[in-house]
Amino acid sequence: MTARQQTERAVIAKRVDSGTADTEEITQLARSAGYEPVAEITQTRTEDPAYHMGEGKVERLANAVAREDARAVIFDNQLGPYQTYNIGNKLPEGVRVIDRFRLILEIFGQRAQTRKAQLQVELAELRYELPRAEAKASLAKRDERPGFMGLGEYDESRERDIKSRISRIRDELATIEETEEQRRAQRRESGFDLVALAGYTNAGKSTLLRRLAEDVDVDENEQLHPDLDATAESEDRLFTTLGTTTRRADFDRRDVLVTDTVGFISDLPHWLVESFKSTLDAVYRADLVLLVVDVSEPVEEIREKLVTSHDTLYERNEAPIVTVLNKTDKVDDEEVERKREALSALAPTPVAVSAKDGENVDELVERIDAELPDYERERLVLPMTDDTMSLVSWIHDNAHVDDVAYGDQVVIEFEARPTVVEQSRAKAGELAEASA
Repeated sequence: MTARQQTERAVIAKRVDSGTADTEEITQLARSAGYEPVAEITQTRTEDPAYHMGEGKVERLANAVAREDARAVIFDNQLGPYQTYNIGNKLPEGVRVIDRFRLILEIFGQRAQTRKAQLQVELAELRYELPRAEAKASLAKRDERPGFMGLGEYDESRERDIKSRISRIRDELATIEETEEQRRAQRRESGFDLVALAGYTNAGKSTLLRRLAEDVDVDENEQLHPDLDATAESEDRLFTTLGTTTRRADFDRRDVLVTDTVGFISDLPHWLVESFKSTLDAVYRADLVLLVVDVSEPVEEIREKLVTSHDTLYERNEAPIVTVLNKTDKVDDEEVERKREALSALAPTPVAVSAKDGENVDELVERIDAELPDYERERLVLPMTDDTMSLVSWIHDNAHVDDVAYGDQVVIEFEARPTVVEQSRAKAGELAEASA
């Protein structure tokens, strides 16, 4: 799926059970997908089984489409296949009906550039289509009328084909994940700590990555990703980062890799989150998770996002989570403190920063260092041989060396991750046996 060649005019629609319909996020999503929102129709009422909105409101929707010469209607709701068909029958010919999750899949498809991301998008699309194929099958069997209600001609093999393709994609994603897990294990063995950035879209994760990681770019997928250039994208656009982007961070005594992942978004169904499980594994397998939120948003919105994020992260994550209150450049100190207190139950010890300006990023670096697994101190006494010099060089590359003394023997003092200390001891034992 590629980005739309020409911007399409679209009418935004949203129904809520109670309260006032907020269309800010769906409008952002529509623009991110390449649509031009030209009008909006909202309604507060219980869901209509046939039209989602009331039939009269759908008539108003059709009038707005005709008046604005729109080519699409974008619902900030999940529509059933029959509702989609019924609404489409009320609209001018050729106007597409797109629900919230179809729109998100369009955006994902436009952003997918690595093989893993493309597979995950296809998996999500198939999961979206499967219940619609099952509905066609059910209707055809019950009513013996292929194509009933405009759902398309019943094809008995389509449902089987979707399930078969889903199975093949899962197998390929499992193979990719196995390779990436081996790479993560190798990085840990080489002394790297793994830090993952998580949070909602537009929270400033990509900007924070650029602020923390000013060293050599490292690509998790070993394929060129658009965020890997010198100015990784941080524009005000949803889903700029779809695949994972990993960079080496600038720490004094640690080797740290920071990974930015796809942003969370509200009200995602389980099947869509599950489709991107492979990408979220970069979060689940990290040594530390930085949960980034936009502190300039209303406190209730931040609280809701923190709850949803925790539900997602704590499902499989065992690493500590540090909440980062980003975008302090947009609010004053008093508001930051007020929100810090209001959110204390969900984020007891957050760090407030401005990734854009660099304010307080040093404190965040100190916090990252404190939260990552403790280093072990070691002192090795090695025989003076050519192979010893190779081991000393390896320790310099994979640990923080405090002192090296050369004489009849080589004495090296350092601190490192436990795995590196274990490997250095094993290598030292081999040297001692060889020189005995």
